[in-house]
Amino acid sequence: MRRAALYKVGAAKPVSAMILPLELLARIAAAALVFALIALWEVLAPRRPWSVGRRSRWPHNLGIAIVDALAVRLLLPAAAVGAALLAAGNGWGLFHLLNLRLSLASLLGFLALDLAIYAQHVAFHKVPLLWRLHRMHHADLDIDVSTGVRFHPFEILISMLIKIAVVIALGIPPVAVFVFEVVLNATSIFNHGNVSMPSWLDRALRLIVVTPDMHRVHHSVVARETDSNFGFNLPWWDRLFGTYRSKPETGHKDMTIGLPTFREPGELRLDRLLTQPFRGDGADQPRRRWHSSDGKT
Repeated sequence: MRRAALYKVGAAKPVSAMILPLELLARIAAAALVFALIALWEVLAPRRPWSVGRRSRWPHNLGIAIVDALAVRLLLPAAAVGAALLAAGNGWGLFHLLNLRLSLASLLGFLALDLAIYAQHVAFHKVPLLWRLHRMHHADLDIDVSTGVRFHPFEILISMLIKIAVVIALGIPPVAVFVFEVVLNATSIFNHGNVSMPSWLDRALRLIVVTPDMHRVHHSVVARETDSNFGFNLPWWDRLFGTYRSKPETGHKDMTIGLPTFREPGELRLDRLLTQPFRGDGADQPRRRWHSSDGKT
C-alpha cells in the first residue's frame, strides 16, 4: 500500500492549482536559459554559415512560439502535467493497475512519452494532412536555435493531445511528465542549434541524446535525408527502427536546408507561417520534395 501512496498524489484540486503555475514557470525558465546558452554558442562557434540570418527570421520564429504557448494555455490549460495529476488522483492507467514503484513508473513513462513523440514525428511526415502542418517547421531557410521553437500551433495542439492520451492510458507520474516536458523543450532547442563541437564529443553524445549534427540531417532538402533522424530526445528509436542517418551526403556545410518550395523571403513572415498549411504551393504531399543530393528530382 505504501508504494501506491507514494505514487498517488491525491485528487484534491488545490494541489493542481499550486503545481500547474509552478510547472509553467519552471518550463519557461529552463527553455529560456537553454535558448540563451545555445544562441551564444552559435555566435562563438557556428557550425555552418547562415543563408538568411537571424534578423529576418527570429522575430517570426519567436512570434510563432508565443502563439503556440497561448494556444496551449487557452485550449488545453492543464496540459500533460495536469492530465498526469488527474490520472494520479483517480488511479487511472496501466502503471497504477500494476502498482509500480514511482521510480520504475517514472522511467517507463519517460521512455513511453519519448517513443510516442518519435512515432508522432514519423506520422507527421507520412500522412499528407499532418505533413501540411509539420512542413512549416521544415520550411525554415536556416536551422538554428530559433527553429527549435518554430512549430505550427495546430501541430503543437495535436502533439499535446497525444501526450495527454499516453499519460492517462499509462498513468505516468506527474514528476515524470514534468521532467519529460522540460527535457523535450531543452533538447529541441539544443539539437536545432547551429553549433560546432568536436567530432569525438558528438559521437559520445549521440549515444544518449540527439545532437545538432544528427538532427540537422533531418532538415536537409533531400527527401531521404528529411525522412530520417526523427528523434528529439533519445537517439535510440532511429537506430532501432532503421531511420538513422549519420550525416548528410554533401556534408553539413554544403547541405541545403529547407524545402524546394516556400523559399521566398516573404514566406518567413509570421502571417505566412500561420497560413502555410492552408496553401498548396506545390508541396501538398510528403514525398513531393527533392530526391537527390543535388536537388534534382
